[in-house]
Amino acid sequence: MDKIPRFGSSRGPPPNKKFGNPGERLRKKKWDLNELPKFEKNFYNEHPDVQRMSQYDLEEFRRKKEITIRGSGCPKPVILLTNAMYKYVMDVLMQQNFKEPTAIQAQGFPLALSGRDMVGIAQTGSGKTLSYLLPAIVHINHQPYLERGDGPICLVLAPTRELAQQVQQVAHEYGKSSRIKSTCVYGGAPKGPQIRDLERGVEICIATPGRLIDFLEAGKTNLRRCTYLVLDEADRMLDMGFEPQIRKIVDQIRPDRQTLMWSATWPKDVRQLAEDFLKDYVQINVGALELSANHNILQIVDVCTESEKDNKLLQLMEEIMAEKENKTIIFVETKKRCDDLTRRMRRDGWPAMCIHGDKTQPERDWVLTEFRSGKAPILIATDVASRGLDVEDVKFVINYDYPNSSEDYIHRIGRTARSTNKGTAYTFFTPGNLRQARELIRVLEEARQAINPKLLQLVNTGRGGGGRSRFRGNGSNASNPNLMYQDECNRRMRTTVGSKDSRGSSSGTGSSSSFSRDSRDGGSSRAGDRSSSSYRDRRDSRSYGSSSSYSQYKSGSSNGGQDQSAGQFGSVSRSSKPPPPPSGPQPLMAQKFTPAKPMMGLMGHSPFQFASPPPPTSQRK
Repeated sequence: MDKIPRFGSSRGPPPNKKFGNPGERLRKKKWDLNELPKFEKNFYNEHPDVQRMSQYDLEEFRRKKEITIRGSGCPKPVILLTNAMYKYVMDVLMQQNFKEPTAIQAQGFPLALSGRDMVGIAQTGSGKTLSYLLPAIVHINHQPYLERGDGPICLVLAPTRELAQQVQQVAHEYGKSSRIKSTCVYGGAPKGPQIRDLERGVEICIATPGRLIDFLEAGKTNLRRCTYLVLDEADRMLDMGFEPQIRKIVDQIRPDRQTLMWSATWPKDVRQLAEDFLKDYVQINVGALELSANHNILQIVDVCTESEKDNKLLQLMEEIMAEKENKTIIFVETKKRCDDLTRRMRRDGWPAMCIHGDKTQPERDWVLTEFRSGKAPILIATDVASRGLDVEDVKFVINYDYPNSSEDYIHRIGRTARSTNKGTAYTFFTPGNLRQARELIRVLEEARQAINPKLLQLVNTGRGGGGRSRFRGNGSNASNPNLMYQDECNRRMRTTVGSKDSRGSSSGTGSSSSFSRDSRDGGSSRAGDRSSSSYRDRRDSRSYGSSSSYSQYKSGSSNGGQDQSAGQFGSVSRSSKPPPPPSGPQPLMAQKFTPAKPMMGLMGHSPFQFASPPPPTSQRK
């Protein structure tokens, strides 16, 4: 009788694997360049003004823009867009009020248009997306039209679906004048619409590696026509473990393609990827080769304890909301804390929404749309949004929880001061973050920022410790804080439409466009009794302007009594005294703000709008 082979034995069939290797059904293609159709990839004609640039002028321009070049044969940078771009591209740029190229664009445009392989290393918000998309449009316009069954001509690989969607929006905006079609392929969304786009034919495909591998294995698309490959945020893709998928995908693309790699850092694994995929490439560095913070960002670090964070956040948000431009991203460590903090802020009337990895794609899209439009100017997020999220008018970033590394810190604060704008980043740094203190000081010194003496003292004394936040969240994770407004509006509809008691009739005008920030008048509606008793006593008539696109939110609202109680996330008593001023180095926190005047409740009457309810597909259990 044969013995059953032990695990690891060469005898018998291998055990069934729950998960296969990514792309294991894709076979590396054997390319014969003599049989492949020829294609053109050099479309750059140096402008006479650029030709006349002397060596001294060239070196001076690169010095001022902090551009360094590695490799041979790099063309001169362009100072004006008209020196590099074709008219059909310039027309779109003029419509977008595009004035002059950024440093990475000034050097990247002529290099990409020359058909050379290249590596671009620059800080976040430096204009890298247009640096490869505009040359891609020129490249596509010089290729034969797609035929039935052809895959994309330009492939952009991105690490996250948020970044992929943003690139696709830019590709659509700048490519529509040339009738260039684009699509976005990413996980977490239905495959059907993405497959239909690919089958109809698109010139530009922006994809995350995992979903593209699925489509390639299933034969839903191919990369036979791909001659322009972009690896965007290559360092991030490697950090996320996408290297096997990237290699499988690149094996499906002809070797004489043009390849452009973009990264914020230049570690060893990214260098190896460049050596494997690129030929005779030129490397462009803008700024320091090591990852550094954008110098247009004012960085303010407050050393505090975990228990002080909420008081400080409350004070800071009051000051920020008094500013004319106040779009803010608050970064936290965990998904649970993200939900809990959003829930508390919504209950206290702050126009906050949240995003993290457990959110469905429709909800993520909706939240980002509301944030971009300004209806919900406060976005609370985990590190899922720290890279690739490009919202031009974010003025403030708050690190409620300090990240695990200085690289993540730099990418977080890089969500503000996009392009040539300026922004402010606040960071709560606790003794529990002591291990990251020296790296943070290095980042601050490189960016020529003032360093909090408390931070230096923390490093010198070497004290660690620090507790967790006193807020653990008393609600279930199944309670989605982004759905709170939907419930509030439902309660308001029942009150204004169905109620016949004195509370409902007191708002008989019904035409006012302002309503209670928690959608309950006087904190005493019947719907209010069903809410958490920890918060219901404090919500009186804190008005909040709204012009929601949903008709049910346009109805009038009651005007309850005005309770001037100043609450903080979680205060329970109407008669409780305002919290004492938070301890800690306050001058650093307030140095860029004029203290806000006393407000009704936490924010009082405000010009901001609550976000609209989420798509009807989202359900609560």
